[in-house]
Amino acid sequence: MKYAIIIPDGCADEPQDALEGRTPLQAARTPAMDALARCGMVGRANHVPASLPAGSDVANLSLLGYNPLEHFTGRAPLEAAAQGIALGANDWAIRCNLVTVENQTMRDFTAGHISTEEAAQLLAAAQEHLATEQLEFMPGVSYRNLLIYRDGKQPPPFTHDTRATPPHDLTDQSVLDDYPRGPGSVLLNQLMHDSVPLFADHPVNAARRQSGKLPATNVWLWGQGKAPALTPFVDLYGRRGAMITAVDLLRGLAALLGWQRIEVPGATGYLDTDYAAKGRYAVDALADTDIICVHVEATDEASHEGNCAEKIKALEAIDQHIVAPLHAALQAQGEYRVLVTPDHPTPLRTKTHSHGSVPFVIAGSGITPDAAQTYDEPAAGNSPLSFDEGWRLMQFFLDHQIA
Repeated sequence: MKYAIIIPDGCADEPQDALEGRTPLQAARTPAMDALARCGMVGRANHVPASLPAGSDVANLSLLGYNPLEHFTGRAPLEAAAQGIALGANDWAIRCNLVTVENQTMRDFTAGHISTEEAAQLLAAAQEHLATEQLEFMPGVSYRNLLIYRDGKQPPPFTHDTRATPPHDLTDQSVLDDYPRGPGSVLLNQLMHDSVPLFADHPVNAARRQSGKLPATNVWLWGQGKAPALTPFVDLYGRRGAMITAVDLLRGLAALLGWQRIEVPGATGYLDTDYAAKGRYAVDALADTDIICVHVEATDEASHEGNCAEKIKALEAIDQHIVAPLHAALQAQGEYRVLVTPDHPTPLRTKTHSHGSVPFVIAGSGITPDAAQTYDEPAAGNSPLSFDEGWRLMQFFLDHQIA
């Protein structure tokens, strides 16, 4: 039995006036996903418990079959795992965004999708002028970077009561009431404050302004946590897995689960990602693993920008270049299962992640078709198949009614 999981990140949404009351999933032309619905089962799952933040970290941990109430420690440790950064017992990883804040308003949580090369130069300046023996700035991809706190001699200043707001939750909003709070927040706030004059006249920002691009005004620190302890997926579910993604969060989850990580040239984690390359690499990976998981960030990025047209365009590209060829390859090789599901809703209206159920479709060997004819939110809402604890969906997907 071969399995495929396709994650169009954040694609679940609300009805849109601009789409005559339809959601982007309803409005997009997705014949491959709708074909799965007709030959499979449509339902809904809630991957974010009410007590946890509605982030991709919590949601994807649940989607991949791990109870976030037991295993979630923070986003940054997952991204540290993606970079092979080992965390000791007293070490903490902290997400370090490069952002654009103007007049205390979050203008852009990506600093205009700053390039990885530009970000590395700014992080090098932060490392030179702001780092200490305990603190190390670690460049990542584009605006997504890390700050590592290490001190094996004494307990760290942070605890699970430390609070910090994801910058993508603040798009076009005031940040005055959303700076870090609680244990260790004085240190985080000081670093954020000190990065402002450090970056103001940096050559990277000078060049960006001259080119009409947004500057990276400062670092924004959030997502802090200690290393999680996850049972390898093969020990928990008896299958080997491989992950295709352009996002360190998913790379880190794959590393912690013991999954192979497949890097695809042209995969960017943004709207310009190479969907067809992801589809080709996924098909090729089927021979060497039990489960191939393809994560696509573009739908989530479109929602963060409030761009309905780009969200529909991304959904159609996922359908054409990933779902269709992967389903065809699965059918040709023998028994199979395929699951398509986002991790969480990201409404265009709010431009940020939200709590709530998301639609999924499962098709393949041993799956009895239900009445659904399309894959979208209304079809899932009409289904009796629902997982209030979304992490239980994985066991259902792998083992339900296997012939």
